[in-house]
Amino acid sequence: MTTPKKPTAKKKTKPTAASAHSQWAGHKPLEHAQIRKIVFGIMLAMFLAALDQTIVATSLPTIGRSLGAVEHLSWIVTAYLLTSTAVTPLYGKLSDMYGRRAMMLLAIAIFIAGSIVAALSTSMLMLILARGLQGLGAGGLLPIAQTIIGDVVLPKERGRYQTYLSIMWTSAAISGPVLGGFISEYWHWTVIFWINIPIGFLAMLMSNAVLKGLPSLARPHKLDILGSLLMMAAAVSMLLALTSGGVRFAWLSAPIIGLLMLSAFLWLLFIWRLRTAPEPFLPLAMLANPVVRFGTMLSACNLSCIIGLTIFVPMYFDLVLGLSASLSGLSLIPLMVVSNIGAAVAGRGLGYFTHYKRVPMVGLTVSLVALLSLTIDPQQSLTSVLIHLGAVGLGIGTVYPVATVAVQNAVPRHQLGIATGTMNFFRALLSAIIVAALGAIILGGINVKGGGAEVAAALQASSSADIALIFRWVFAACGGVLASALLALILMEERPLPGRADIPMAAAPPAPAAE
Repeated sequence: MTTPKKPTAKKKTKPTAASAHSQWAGHKPLEHAQIRKIVFGIMLAMFLAALDQTIVATSLPTIGRSLGAVEHLSWIVTAYLLTSTAVTPLYGKLSDMYGRRAMMLLAIAIFIAGSIVAALSTSMLMLILARGLQGLGAGGLLPIAQTIIGDVVLPKERGRYQTYLSIMWTSAAISGPVLGGFISEYWHWTVIFWINIPIGFLAMLMSNAVLKGLPSLARPHKLDILGSLLMMAAAVSMLLALTSGGVRFAWLSAPIIGLLMLSAFLWLLFIWRLRTAPEPFLPLAMLANPVVRFGTMLSACNLSCIIGLTIFVPMYFDLVLGLSASLSGLSLIPLMVVSNIGAAVAGRGLGYFTHYKRVPMVGLTVSLVALLSLTIDPQQSLTSVLIHLGAVGLGIGTVYPVATVAVQNAVPRHQLGIATGTMNFFRALLSAIIVAALGAIILGGINVKGGGAEVAAALQASSSADIALIFRWVFAACGGVLASALLALILMEERPLPGRADIPMAAAPPAPAAE
């Protein structure tokens, strides 16, 4: 009598590049010349959004003198930040529903309309509302552009094109303050917004031309209006608290605590909506995907660190190293330029290396060592600091293409828009949190309550040695954020990236059996 065999458990097989071909079945990959035409066609639109994040900063004093209401100047930046962050995932979802071309053109049109209103503004309130309208358009330009690359480029080849976008974004971030200062000094501040109009129409024409031939991947979806409104309201409440805390109101004041409590309540309602909606705004299966989860965390920590450094390091150059305001801004160039080199290396590596996580692992380790050195000794020579910041930028740059490509590779093609939009949303949200945290470190270090002139006066009155000790904690905090990014990178699954060779191999009919 034989005993029945126990059923053997099926072994879990790891995904391979060939098995991932199903997303691309029946798809003929575009030639690189065609892809470059599409990428360069949408880069001008992205340049507009990136430029307007920074071009206004150096013009704020001139705008304040022209329109008055100097106490509300920061809202010119805050209004843009609030609206552009809040609508980012909404554009991603809508582009999945109605197509990338339609939503890209709509985003550019809204941005142009906001620029016209801003240029015609005769009061501070009108300008702030116009900047909010600009943000409603700008919030869709980056995620839709990244999604379009995901539509037309195979995962193994996306790194090189994501590198182009990161170089463009960094170039805009560097040139924005310089261009804004030049315009406000030699022309009129409204020119900052007037120049967006011809560039915007050119971007619309170029985007429309190159995206006409884009394959339509739109699928019927239901837009979860309640879920999207809850998420945007929760984000706006949180950002209002973070941008006002320690500046307009004390962190423990009733308005800030009230906004944070309101945000927490709205986030809870949003989670409830995700669990109960027939088709939630953010698909639960996508949120449960560990690659999306850790890839988004990796991207958010990485970007928020470099944004925090970009905002506060010029203050370090000024108050600790004694550089002028113009030289302090120019001293950020090594950080930005070397980050582009890191992005180029990692982006190219995606097409050649099976273990594509190794490059950013080494890069982030180099960045952490550099930040640790600045934490231990924040009073190094200018040359030494520039070398350290270059090392930080090199490591941060290696993460840009890897994080985006990994997240896009982990979701179905019809969810590329919402996945990319969600990643960009949390990047912007965490960046605001980190900037607020670094600002709180500096305010706590000089022991001043309030903002504006009081903070500036207290910083100028402090010795360079005292300011250096404060920035020790700024560098340490940035190191902690990058350490979190490295942990997320380690935990993120390294799924194979399909390339051109994998599609015919996977799609080919089986070979006939031997006679």
